[in-house]
Amino acid sequence: MNSDNMELLLIDDDIELCELLIEYLATEGYSVNAVHDGEAGVHAALSGEYKLVLLDVTLPKLNGFDVLKKVRQTSDIPILMLTARGDDVDRIIGLEFGADDYLPKPYNHRELVARIKAILRRGRTPTADTEQRVLSIDDITLNLANREAMIAGQILELTATEFMVLKALIEKAGELISRDDLTQIALSRRLTLYDRAIDMHVSNVRKKIGVRPDGAPRIKTVRGAGYFYIRP
Repeated sequence: MNSDNMELLLIDDDIELCELLIEYLATEGYSVNAVHDGEAGVHAALSGEYKLVLLDVTLPKLNGFDVLKKVRQTSDIPILMLTARGDDVDRIIGLEFGADDYLPKPYNHRELVARIKAILRRGRTPTADTEQRVLSIDDITLNLANREAMIAGQILELTATEFMVLKALIEKAGELISRDDLTQIALSRRLTLYDRAIDMHVSNVRKKIGVRPDGAPRIKTVRGAGYFYIRP
């Protein structure tokens, strides 16, 4: 498999697990460096050397949430949180703090690789047919060539996943997008039972774009069905 020699960062204090993952991901074409505490994780994640971070929640020195908050202050590097199975609170907190997705432990290695591929695809350079494409609505502009978002002339800091969510909503402004469809578009996977990931990403987007200048809402929730961007 060719993964373009992607450099990944693994932040986990389970050294044995790290060694197994490094070996397995190498067979998938990924080069993985592991660090084992939160402080080292922040430093490595901000080094600019990596394309994606695999981040455990339970870490010495700084826990995974603190690492995530510190990294998100200055970087939009894709982050996949590794959480305890059944711990919905950890998942929700991680997504609120800007994680791109989560994967509960213990996980299937194939599922891990699938999540990595999906997240990396979101940040990939657009193809030539979208190079000049710009989406605009209200005071929001999305440049699909460089994945830059602007609101009222100011840079709008979005993660790759949040960009995909907002792009989908703007492209179909006025149309309801189901939670399942939005999960497929933004997370490249199917919606599963009790899965709140897409709802948290929409919530994050809603907080970042705020309301219209006249105070009217931008995104409407249709309970149990999905979301749509309200046409002006």
